[in-house]
Amino acid sequence: MLKIIFPSILAFLSLTDWHVNLDEAKQIAQKEHKHILLNFSGSDWCGPCIRMHNEIFGSEVFKKMADTDLVLVNADFPRNKKNQLPSKQQEINNAMADKYNSQGKFPYTLLLDANGKVLKEWDGLPNETPDAFTIEVRNGIYADR
Repeated sequence: MLKIIFPSILAFLSLTDWHVNLDEAKQIAQKEHKHILLNFSGSDWCGPCIRMHNEIFGSEVFKKMADTDLVLVNADFPRNKKNQLPSKQQEINNAMADKYNSQGKFPYTLLLDANGKVLKEWDGLPNETPDAFTIEVRNGIYADR
């Protein structure tokens, strides 16, 4: 999985178990009774996307909550030629964008139930601490239970 993700976020992705296929994430979420956090990013051109991965998703409080409550999915849309994804992965990302991010917002993050129903969304880099963002995600999860 990691070899299809380009180098600029490879270090981040290796710290946390991020998936790149929503269908696989749904299967895992259903089996493990978890929710899905789907993040659309432009990791080699979108400053707020990079900050979100580093500052929020990379925080210990978020990672701890994500390990127990979430299946994480990253749909990345790099622009630099050297970072282009394999065509199969690009097709998967395009399909996720067609369904969940037709306006092409970056970063754009959605909390989904295990079946892919949108429960909550964040448009752009949240203007809050990692702790506050984690509480928002957790509240969205518990509101669905």
